[in-house]
This record gives sequence, C-alpha cells and structure tokens, in this order.
Amino acid sequence: MRPFSRFRAWHLPSGFTSRRGLLTQARAKGPSEPPLLEDTIGGHFGKIVSQHGDRNAVISRHQRQRLTYHDLDLKSNSLARGLQETGVKKGDRVAVSLGNNIEYSVATYALFKLGAILVPLNPAFNAAQVISALSHLAASHLIISTETNLPFKTPRSNVPLFEQLTPNLARQNLQSPSVPSLKHLILVDNSSGRVDPDPFRCSTSFPDLLNGPSSSALPPQHLSNTDVVNIQFTSGTTSAPKAACLSHRSILNNGHQIGSRMRLTARDIVCCPPPLFHCFGCILGYMATATHGSAIVFPAEAFDPKASLLAVQEEKATALYGVPTMFLAELDLLANGTVRNEGFGHLRTGIAAGSSIPAEIMRKLHQTLNLTELTICYGMTETSPVSCMTATDDPMDKRINSVGRLMPHVEAKIVDAFDGKRILGIAERGELAVSGYLVMKGYWGQPERSAEVMRTDEEGKLWMHTGDEAAMDEEGFVSITGRIKDLIIRGGENIHPLEVENCLFAHPGIKEVSVVGLPDEKYGEVVAAFIVPRQGAEKTSREEIRNWVRERLSHHLVPSHVFHVEGYPKTASGKIQKFKLKEMGIELLKGA
Repeated sequence: MRPFSRFRAWHLPSGFTSRRGLLTQARAKGPSEPPLLEDTIGGHFGKIVSQHGDRNAVISRHQRQRLTYHDLDLKSNSLARGLQETGVKKGDRVAVSLGNNIEYSVATYALFKLGAILVPLNPAFNAAQVISALSHLAASHLIISTETNLPFKTPRSNVPLFEQLTPNLARQNLQSPSVPSLKHLILVDNSSGRVDPDPFRCSTSFPDLLNGPSSSALPPQHLSNTDVVNIQFTSGTTSAPKAACLSHRSILNNGHQIGSRMRLTARDIVCCPPPLFHCFGCILGYMATATHGSAIVFPAEAFDPKASLLAVQEEKATALYGVPTMFLAELDLLANGTVRNEGFGHLRTGIAAGSSIPAEIMRKLHQTLNLTELTICYGMTETSPVSCMTATDDPMDKRINSVGRLMPHVEAKIVDAFDGKRILGIAERGELAVSGYLVMKGYWGQPERSAEVMRTDEEGKLWMHTGDEAAMDEEGFVSITGRIKDLIIRGGENIHPLEVENCLFAHPGIKEVSVVGLPDEKYGEVVAAFIVPRQGAEKTSREEIRNWVRERLSHHLVPSHVFHVEGYPKTASGKIQKFKLKEMGIELLKGA
C-alpha cells in the first residue's frame, strides 16, 4: 500500500483544535493506518521468502556474491543451528564487528531467528572500546573479521585486538580476563591471505558454523515481538556512546514503514553504502528492503564513493542511500570525471539522512543523479530510528526544507527546551519529543540515563526527548534546526548553525562547512566556521567568507572566526562531531 502523503490522513491528538485541518499547536500524530505488524522479524521474513524466494536479497559487489531470499533463509538457518551448538540462546548478546558483507546479512537473520540479541560494533573501535562494549553487555560471543576496512584507509589487522581479548590465542578454549563473559570468538577471514587464522585455536571459523548439519527451519524458539533483539550503541556525536535496546516490533515496523514511504517493491535495487553497524545501514537499509522483497547492494565493506557509483551503474540500482558527506564525495567524482556521468537513469529514490541536508546538496542530487524522489529521514538510534520522513511526492520545498511528517503510529510535539511540559506554537523552535511503538526500551544497564531522556507526561504517555531543536508547521512538516547543545547564543541572540552552513554551502569555493560557537569575552559566544575548500579552488579568504554571509544574512550571523581545515572529526556514520570541532577551535584561538 502506498503511504499516506496527504494531510487528510493525519490525525490530531484529542483536545487539539484545527483550522481547516491544520495544526494550531506543535503537536501531531502520524497516520493510524496501515496497522502495525505484530510478527517477530523471523516470522515476517518467512512470509517474504515464500513470496519472493527466487529474487535477489543481498548483492555484495566487493565479494562478487549474491544471495536470493531463499539462499539467505537457508544460510541463516544453518548459522543459527551452528551458533546454538556453541551455546547461543534467546537473550544472549552476540557482538558483530564486520563490514558490509554477506556474512553480516546471514548473521543478522540467524540471531533474529534464535532470539539472541544482535550487538553491532563499529569496526573502527579500538581494543579498549571493544572490551568496554563487550563487558558492559556481558556478551558471550564476538563475530569479527580478521581485518578491518575503514573508509579511505588500508586494511588493519585485528590480531592485536584478539591478543588483548585473550592472552593465549593458541589455547583450545577461549579465556578472556578482560571480558569474562566472552566464551566464543568467531572469525570471518577477509584478509586475502594477509592474516593466517589457523594458529588461533581458541577461535571458530565462520564457515565451519555455517556449514552445519542442517539448513532446515528452527523449531519454535518461543519468541515475542516485544523481546529486545538489537542493541545499538549511539554514535557519540556529543557524549560517550550508550547502548539503546530495540525490539523485534520496533525495528521491523520502522523498516517496513520506511520502505513503504519510499514506495519500494520487489523490483527495487537499493545501493547501501552506509555501514550495517549503524541504524542507517541495518534498519533504513537492510530492514526496509527485506520487508518489501527488494534487493540491497553493498558496494564495499566500508564507504568507497567510486565503488558506490559503479555499483549503481552495474546493478541498475533504483535507490541510493547516504549522509551528506557521502553524497558530496560521490558528486565530486562525477564532477572531476573520475566516474563517467552515465548509467544513473534507473535511479529514482533513496534516503539522505544522518544529519541536516543542506538545500544546495539536495538540488545537486536531483539534477546530477536523477534522485527526483529522494527522501529525507530524521530519527535517532533511540527511536528505532526514524520518526519523520518526507514522501516521494511531497512538494519540492518541503523535501528540501523539512524532514517530512511523522511516520505511522508516531506522535511528536515541540516543547520548550527549558520546560518540557510546555508545548510550543506553530513555527516556534524548541525540543522535539517523540512517542509511540518506536521508542527504545531504555539504555542497557543505565536506568538513570534512560530516565533523563524518557519521560512520562501527565496522561501517562512515554516520550523520548531527542535533544534536537525543531519546529513544526501547520501541516505537520518538521524542520530540524540543530542540536539544542549546538545552539550558539551570541549576546543573548540564538543562532542556529544550519542557517549559516546553508548560506556558506552555496559559495562556489567551499566544499564542506561546519559551524560551531566559540567562547567570547564580549558576547559569550560567537560564530566560528570550519571550511573545507573545494578541490582546485583557492582558499577563500576570511574576509570574503564574512562578506558572503554579511550580504545574505543578518549581521550577527557573520562568522567571527574562519578556519580552513582538511576534514572534520566524524562518527563512523559520517556525522560531524561538533563538540570536537569546538575543542579544536578553542585550541587554535589559544595559539593565535
């Protein structure tokens, strides 16, 4: 069924008045139809296999492998049985540290069928971070590759990490003083001979588990769709990562709704460069395609802009995913002729997410890559993750200047950032709070941190307070204007970094820009712009950048400081870590 994209299908909360069907306060509900899916993920997957078993489910370009839905079903059954033999049972935390590959896909469904909890780990984690994550969750198993591939870097051996986990890799049974709960290390050899896993006797080979005695369906595992099945570590843009607990029901329905709003069908082929360890890859990508019988394409283990464009051309992809930095890298390759600008005629849709999308990038994606039905998603790990999304036929200005309207069965309100009980008016900026099936069950083992963001109102309704600053218009479209913590307060005036960033993105000599507030004796805070110059363009002077903003925006938005940089500190999903930029700016000012 095509998603509802006209406001008449949207519903106002009881007690709220409307003016010709328009909102009068910044509170709205998404559609109440279609009803939520009440299967477990494995149960729903079985229905997809019966309908689309002969269609491609996963295409791994870098591995030159593809699996149909029937293949994926059989292989995940085999792995589930193999994992059972090693002791994996319902509720066990199984960490997975892999790039985007076939093995990750098989492991995902094997764990979901078992009712074990999939814990995706960022392959960029160092040994201390891996040990901390495994210990925090008392994980029993770790599925990991022999090498880690990261964007724009040479492969990194994981042997030093293995040696940190266990002092004697040659021992028959794994013993880990640093993570006592860890009982099994399962290796995926992706090293092309650079790492020899044979001496690691305490480990188990992934193919050995996969080639078990049977690929028949598992007997009933007595699962509930409310069981926690996925624990996602938050990206850590502003603080230390936290472990968000998500259920079958929350991620299955969120993925299904995302695919529906994109109008995905079994004929669609989705190119997915974002990583599977992040919600973007595993839910917006893997769960959205799998609930619609579509195919998902992994261009490389880690983001590679050239491989992504070639995968679109070779597979005749109809959809492309990315965060702004990914799309910028791809557009650069087309602009400089590294990849020929042809073979993109099959593209129609996709998702841009991860951070606010400057209007200039959206226009280029429409014009250059034929992404005329590109959608914008907004969400956070704690909401499984998407709460707002544009529709493919929303007016162009809404697709460029908003993150769309609420997903089905989701409610949201904009509240005063300092008084969470006061709902704001239309177009007023405040904190976005979200309620519904998609809200996480809490942070693992951290009830006090859960209580900080999950609050029950006077009606007994639970709300996730996102920390994002937003506004809602009278039609229910939501605009994200930044993080509450990123707001710059200059002499008592609120400055929204995105407003300045959008202005500077339109400058022909600027490739990327990020704006933060830096301390100032006179104003408290002032605007600082970190500029990545466009290749081939001379560095734009500080005064030219200031004049560019001065001519287009109010005087108080003009950057007091301009820094030219080669890149930004980012999370692995491509989000800029503004708190680190702020630290960098303070240090640069000290040395000035």
